[in-house]
Amino acid sequence: MTLKERITEDMKSAMRAGEKERLATIRMALAAIKQREVDERVTLEDGQVIGVVEKMIKQRKEAIAQFQSGGRADLVAKESAEIVVLEAYLPAQLGAAEIDALITQAIAASGAGSVKDMGKVMAAIKSQAQGRADMSAVSALVRDRLGRLQG
Repeated sequence: MTLKERITEDMKSAMRAGEKERLATIRMALAAIKQREVDERVTLEDGQVIGVVEKMIKQRKEAIAQFQSGGRADLVAKESAEIVVLEAYLPAQLGAAEIDALITQAIAASGAGSVKDMGKVMAAIKSQAQGRADMSAVSALVRDRLGRLQG
């Protein structure tokens, strides 16, 4: 079963169970997936669906920061609940040691020696860590590691 099919099945079960908030979040995710499929005229594979879900989670995290600064605890709770539902569709997250090993492996494989080679290293890591790690945090770790190599 593909990830998109799993999301569709979860939508049906949420509908049967009367879970209105969960159903609304799942429908939003399916709408985003279908929108991307229509825009690009393709059927998304699991990796691409994970990318859509990650983007939605990132948007919610940014909204939470805005709502917290505005003192809107009700909206923070709503966005947080949506993140919980969406995170169920991401693969198991990598631990710090696994991320460190991936970075070491990617630097060695690409022959990177300075921050200028960051694109090569990130490209190698992205295929393995997509959906399993916060890529912005991984990017910061790679930049730090390459900076130490250079200096």
